[in-house]
Amino acid sequence: MMDIAINTPALLFPAITILFLAYSNRFLTIATRIREKHADFNKTRSPIAHKQIVSFRRRLRFIVAMELFAVLGIISCTVAMGFIFLGLQQWGNFAFGISIAFIILSLLASIIELLLSTKALNIELEDMT
Repeated sequence: MMDIAINTPALLFPAITILFLAYSNRFLTIATRIREKHADFNKTRSPIAHKQIVSFRRRLRFIVAMELFAVLGIISCTVAMGFIFLGLQQWGNFAFGISIAFIILSLLASIIELLLSTKALNIELEDMT
């Protein structure tokens, strides 16, 4: 197994920061859309609005998963740096591997949410055709 230096896990910090920014924007956008669609549904009881609300619920779960995995990734990355700093190279390597796994899970959840988002846009377009 290859030993990693303390600056290797540190390289993930800028990437994780950008992920958080993107994920937070997604969360804020969907929260706004949910509030709008909720008001619309209460007024019209439209089946399309109902489909959108169901879609929002699923998408929201994936956004929470994205953020949770990203947080766990940065915590694991920080723990890896701590282990390496303390001279516990094997533990540092292991923690760094865990952090990469969490980031991959976060990105996979992001892809699924993106696909659900595209499906939601198609639901929105249903009543226009």
